[in-house]
Amino acid sequence: MTELYLSKQDQIRAGALDWDAGLADIHDALSLLRVGEAEMAAENVLPLGPDPRDKGYGLPARVGGRFAAAGLKWTLHRAEAPAGGEAITSRTFIDDTTTGRPLGLIDSAMLTRVRTAALSGAITRALYPGLTRLTILGAGPQARMHLDMALALFPDLQEVHHWTRSGRALAESLPGRVTLCRYNDPRSACLAAEVAFTCTSAPEPLLGPEVMRPGALILQVGYHEVSFDAIDCADAVTCDLWGDFSRTSAKSLFQMHRAGRFPETRVAADASAILLDGWRPAPEASVFFSSFGLNIFDIAFAARLMRNAAMLGLGEPLSA
Repeated sequence: MTELYLSKQDQIRAGALDWDAGLADIHDALSLLRVGEAEMAAENVLPLGPDPRDKGYGLPARVGGRFAAAGLKWTLHRAEAPAGGEAITSRTFIDDTTTGRPLGLIDSAMLTRVRTAALSGAITRALYPGLTRLTILGAGPQARMHLDMALALFPDLQEVHHWTRSGRALAESLPGRVTLCRYNDPRSACLAAEVAFTCTSAPEPLLGPEVMRPGALILQVGYHEVSFDAIDCADAVTCDLWGDFSRTSAKSLFQMHRAGRFPETRVAADASAILLDGWRPAPEASVFFSSFGLNIFDIAFAARLMRNAAMLGLGEPLSA
């Protein structure tokens, strides 16, 4: 197989926005992780300046099974997009673990958003399958990807409640069955829906204990949107995985852990328990889910797309 470079458009043609395939990737990668056929090394973090949100991340992983791939995702995160650039840039390098040969290089900024939204979709479908009212905080690429995912995976969705600090629109238009409601504050937006996706780069919490009302699911995708007091009020605190990153991650839950206010033993369930074992909260429980982002998903998604692209004749050859 010729080593390839896949652009954003190549990935879309290869099935990046096939949400059912994405959910299958999530499930299979977690299953492989459980039996030792997938593995993640600790991420390498490189500060890019005085703003703690400006960092470079190196994330290596391998995933066996049908993926049979190992690789490294290198990402730069900036609090604000530089002039003429983007706030997040990312590349993923993939090798075939069966042959030892390189599969190629993927422009993975979009793919990171896709795998993050796919996990959010999988968790929400498991915990709140009949979703009708959704809140999205933020209006950047991650927020818009979560909207695309929700429209594809939740046919009963009727209302999208939206807040963003910038005032930017989340979407130019929505399907006729869905009403978009805009809010002046994040709290009111969250209180209007059953499920909330927080997709911002907020360095300080936006949400307090009042959002942890009975039956609510708050799924944190972004930086530090949820206060310690709000997390304390959740009936069930869940996350994709608890790992060494709890010592360095700026996510609200892990900051709370390092502050001595949240012991690991209080985690009610991780993504594997929810998606593989069928864990469910008590009726009317409020649930907080912290989405850190597992690099096994990056490698799994990239491997599927790389092989699809090769079969379809997509991508730019990098070697003869």
